[in-house]
Amino acid sequence: MVRVEVLTDRPEARFAAGQILHRESAAAPLTIVEAAPVEDGPGWRLQFREVTSRTGAERLRDAYLETEVDRSSDLEPGAAYWHEVIGTEVRGLDGSVLGTVADVYRVGEAEVVVVSGGPAGEFDLPVVKDIVRTFAPDRGEIVVDESILDLAGPPVDDPVGRPPRKRPRWSRHGKGGAAGSSGAARPSEPPELRGAPATSEPPVEDA
Repeated sequence: MVRVEVLTDRPEARFAAGQILHRESAAAPLTIVEAAPVEDGPGWRLQFREVTSRTGAERLRDAYLETEVDRSSDLEPGAAYWHEVIGTEVRGLDGSVLGTVADVYRVGEAEVVVVSGGPAGEFDLPVVKDIVRTFAPDRGEIVVDESILDLAGPPVDDPVGRPPRKRPRWSRHGKGGAAGSSGAARPSEPPELRGAPATSEPPVEDA
């Protein structure tokens, strides 16, 4: 069995017996035979039908595993997968461009987007309703109340005190994010942004 650290919001569904994962950039299936949460720590333990030895399990160390999803049935209104938010333009209520989303990370149960390329330099934007007024990455648009953010100071390339980020690599072949083995911090799918104000057009998710 391999131990994975999980960022998916649906581990029970993603790791159900019979579900198929893929190593990133590989088509070979990894069929889950058995899965259970780790009792004495974070993560899950997965047993794959195709991995029959310790040597085979070691080959998955630090690898990314992916799962295909149907976002039309998998997505809740007002949610978007992280990779779809990357590159979205962030504007203030007055229409001024504050930058674009360069990264997304999670602190506890909250999600934060990293905005860069604007006049204030790089800053962290918590995805909460008091700040985010329009959340529409499908239209390339995030509108925020910049008056709540502390953007008056000089540009800062690497703000002091930022929590350590989990930086997932995004898949280039359409399946999405991944789960790592042996305790590595890897997402099993691009996590979702939830709780942001929904617009009249529902945002989207990916694998």
